[in-house]
Amino acid sequence: MIPVAFDYARAHSTEEAIALLVEHGDEAKLIAGGHSLLPLMKLRLANPSVVIDIGRVPGLSYIEERGDEVAVGALTRHHDLETSALLKEQVPLLASTAHQVGDPQVRHRGTLGGTLAHGDPASDLPAAVLALGGTLVAQGPHGQREIAALDFFQGFLETALGVDEVLIEVRVPKVAGAGWSFQKFNRRAQDWAIVGVAAVVNGTTGIALVNMGSTPLRATAVEEAVRRGASAADAATVADEGTDPPSDINASSEYRRHLATVLVRRALEQASS
Repeated sequence: MIPVAFDYARAHSTEEAIALLVEHGDEAKLIAGGHSLLPLMKLRLANPSVVIDIGRVPGLSYIEERGDEVAVGALTRHHDLETSALLKEQVPLLASTAHQVGDPQVRHRGTLGGTLAHGDPASDLPAAVLALGGTLVAQGPHGQREIAALDFFQGFLETALGVDEVLIEVRVPKVAGAGWSFQKFNRRAQDWAIVGVAAVVNGTTGIALVNMGSTPLRATAVEEAVRRGASAADAATVADEGTDPPSDINASSEYRRHLATVLVRRALEQASS
């Protein structure tokens, strides 16, 4: 389908993007790589009157070491994540997950900030950031604020970002030497995950689920079972607690619950090996 008509504006700075958002309110949408917004516009599930292009805003594409964390600029491409030597050493879960996103074209255009701001429960990288206990930094007309990943995803394609805010940075703790795994099941290599699991086991276990509800989810029941010393197989039996998986042409809700159990067990076994 063809999107409805819209105006286009290119922002040359974060401040200019924010000013445009303030001017146009919820009639405006930001675009960087375009792989999240454009499909929705073509299906007419999103009909912004103004599209604000931030893809060339300087200073928002980087991967930097900062003490106990690694900071990633919101415009950092998936390809840069998967090939980053720093991430491979300090946060390998994030690099490995980025490598499994879509195809090379998607990874060369899609941005970390875009996929997080989109908030799709079927997307891989939000689950990885959630499992890692990451922090997202938003900037608006009144300055910057930090949002825990656990509080960021609020509903289907809804996040804690205000209509006048731009996601500028993602911070994740270093987990060098920790056990980790990203597992997903899909029909074809380039498809969205029918179910996915991101896991980090480093004293503080973080497990997040892909496509098991209206948002990316923490598998809190599994995390608690692991903290109590449960085996991977036993912990996986509660993988679907607190979830509400959809039924669609790819899988029923019941099948997704089964997949979550299988993939959580595999993730925990790999992370603990």
